[in-house]
Amino acid sequence: MIRWDPEPDADPASGVYTFGGAAPVATWRPGQVLSTWTRDCFGGRVRSTSDMASQVTDPRYLNPQTGPFWIEGAEPGDTVAIHFLSIEPRFDWGVSTTVPFFGSLTATGFTAMLHDPLPERTWFYTIDPQARLVRYAALDSAYEVDLPLDPMHGTVGVAPPLGEVRSSLTPGSWGGNMDTPEMRAGATCYLGVNVAGALLSLGDGHARQGEGETCGVAVECAMNTVAVVDLVKGVPTAWPRLEDDTYLMTTGSARPLEDAFRIAHTELVRWTSELTGLSTMDAYQLVSQTTLTPVANVVDTNYTVVAKMPKSVLRGAVAYGGAHQRLRAAS
Repeated sequence: MIRWDPEPDADPASGVYTFGGAAPVATWRPGQVLSTWTRDCFGGRVRSTSDMASQVTDPRYLNPQTGPFWIEGAEPGDTVAIHFLSIEPRFDWGVSTTVPFFGSLTATGFTAMLHDPLPERTWFYTIDPQARLVRYAALDSAYEVDLPLDPMHGTVGVAPPLGEVRSSLTPGSWGGNMDTPEMRAGATCYLGVNVAGALLSLGDGHARQGEGETCGVAVECAMNTVAVVDLVKGVPTAWPRLEDDTYLMTTGSARPLEDAFRIAHTELVRWTSELTGLSTMDAYQLVSQTTLTPVANVVDTNYTVVAKMPKSVLRGAVAYGGAHQRLRAAS
C-alpha cells in the first residue's frame, strides 16, 4: 500500500482545481492500493451555519482535487479502472449550502432571468460513522431527521483529450464532477486514457447526496479513501463507466439533459452489444426494457445521467476482462 497525504494547512490557492494542466504528485502502479484523503468542496472553509460560501471562499478555488496521480504504463487508448475499497468521512461533520444563482431551481448563468437569487444559507450536518447516520437539522424550525450515511466521491477523472484543461466543477468524457451517488465504496470506475500516465484525480466527498443534487450542494465533507487501480491495455473507453456487484453503468454529461440521457443510453447499448454479441437493435431493445436511469446532477456546468443495467440479464458476460472482480478481491 502507498499513502498520499495532501498538506493539511496548505493555501487553498496552491491546490489543484482542474483535470489536466497539473503535474503528477505521485506514481500509482496497477494493482497497488492507495490510501489518501480529500478536502471538501469548500476546502474546509465553511464550518458553521454562519459561514456563507460567497464570503469565506474564492469562487475560483472550489472542488480541490487530490492528485493527479501518474498511472504507471497508461497510454492513450487504454482504460484505467479505479476500485473504491473504502470511502469514509474524515470528520464528524459536513455542510450544505445554497449558492446565489447556482442550483436546479433558480436562475443561473446558463438560464439567465431577472429575478433576485434565492437566499444564501448554510446547513450543518453531524455525521455518526458508527450508526451510519447523517443528521439533517432545519434552519427555520426545530425539525430534525437522521438520514443514511452513503459516502461517495463527486469528482473522479483523468486529464481530458486534446491537451485541454477543464475545471473541477465540470463533468465530461474524462469524468470530472459527475456527482453520481453510484461512485461509492464497492464500485469500479472505468476511464479512458487521453494522455500518458492518465493523470487521475479525485475529490468532492459527499457524506450523502440525493439523485440530481437539486440545490447544487450535497452534504460536503472531507473524505478518507482507500482505492486500487488496474490498467486495461489497448481498450478505449469513450465515456466513464461504472460497475458494482449488481449493475453495469454508463454515464453521459452534456446540456441539455436529454443529450446526457442519450449519451448514457447509447453507450450502454454499445457496451451490451459488445459483451453479449447481440445486434445493435437487439441490444437497444434489451436496454430499453431493463435499464434504470438515475439523474446524477442537474446543476453543474454539464448535467450527468447514469444508465444502469442489471448484470443478471447479461448471462454471465464479464466486462474489461474481469477487472472489477480482480480489484474487488483486493479488499
